[in-house]
Amino acid sequence: MSSLSPVATTSAPGAIGPYSQAIKAGNLVFASGCIPLDPTTMQVVSGGIEEQTTQSMKNLKAVVEASGSSLSQVAKTTVFLKDMNDFVSMNKIYAEFFGDHKPARSAVEVARLPKDVLVEIECIAISNA
Repeated sequence: MSSLSPVATTSAPGAIGPYSQAIKAGNLVFASGCIPLDPTTMQVVSGGIEEQTTQSMKNLKAVVEASGSSLSQVAKTTVFLKDMNDFVSMNKIYAEFFGDHKPARSAVEVARLPKDVLVEIECIAISNA
């Protein structure tokens, strides 16, 4: 039976509730949803969907890397959008972060996200660490 171990990094915003930035279970990493908070100020970045997707992805990347993994080891993502009309703009930024790697993904529109942000992104990755 593998143990669960929390992942924490100051390179991404700290959890704003009773959860971990990510949990490692064996060689799997389950990253919590990352929203577009600046990890230094804990404030939502200014701008629209592109700026918010960029910060959400930076935060996700920091958490994944803190677990001993990388974006190239991400198997599955889930993207939560406040407005599905933002899909194309979000997708453009998302693709820049993943490059040629194309993890499995779900993208859904939701009624509301924490701090009224426009996007939240979570993932499952493999860690060799």
